[in-house]
Amino acid sequence: MFSRTVLSSCKRAPQALEVAQVDAALSKKTARPNLHTGIILNRSPIITRTPTAFEKAYYAYQTRIHRALHNPFPYDFYFKQGSPLESRFNIEERRRERKAFGAPFGMQTGETSEAEKLAEATMRDEEEAMPRVHEADINSDFKNLNRRGQRNLYLLLQKQENGTAVWKFPQGSVDRGELLHHAATRGLEVECGNNMDTWIVSRNPIGVFHPPSPASTGGAEEDVVFFYKAHIMAGQVRPNRTHTQDFAWLTKGEIKTRVDEDYWLGIKDILSDF
Repeated sequence: MFSRTVLSSCKRAPQALEVAQVDAALSKKTARPNLHTGIILNRSPIITRTPTAFEKAYYAYQTRIHRALHNPFPYDFYFKQGSPLESRFNIEERRRERKAFGAPFGMQTGETSEAEKLAEATMRDEEEAMPRVHEADINSDFKNLNRRGQRNLYLLLQKQENGTAVWKFPQGSVDRGELLHHAATRGLEVECGNNMDTWIVSRNPIGVFHPPSPASTGGAEEDVVFFYKAHIMAGQVRPNRTHTQDFAWLTKGEIKTRVDEDYWLGIKDILSDF
């Protein structure tokens, strides 16, 4: 009788240990992660991209074909004969002709009228187009929204984490019961101030990132970051100096040189290549 009791207790001991291990594993799996929202604040290109040599050749070829085949423009129907507007149109038309086909096309023939002289003087006094390279590009001013006008720029904030300066997108925590897109709007204002006119594109995130947990945490709850796309319409960042050390508007290539490798692998497919 004694031997049976001992044997049954020995059998129950491993079973109880297995049940405890399963319960611990289940509780670990069902632990609620720490939710965060990251805002990918984008400044869209403000000038058209400079065409490549092939694109320039293609556009020039198409322009020559168009000008060779199109019907003559009835300028006498739209402009009064001898008026300054007619003279201005004739001057501009000759320039377009010369640009498309080269000399001697578009060259002045005969004497220049007084109206044409007046139109040429007026055109010389007009304002010239702004340069495509901004002063911020020359001075490497990463805080200026006018830099790299042909490229997409993204806002990054520099913070201190575990005694190390890291660059990340604006990020905030999600309160219990709070919707993700509401948390994204609130987090952007807390991190960057209310001096900007921004627009969060959608209520749905465009990406998710699982930051690697430090080895010293010992199996603590994991963090999950949901990224939302936003555009800046006007204004400028005024970061919260209690959380943020610096900020910069960067292109995709510039972001790669500043962020951690794990962070870069989690965001690189979300950003525009140009």
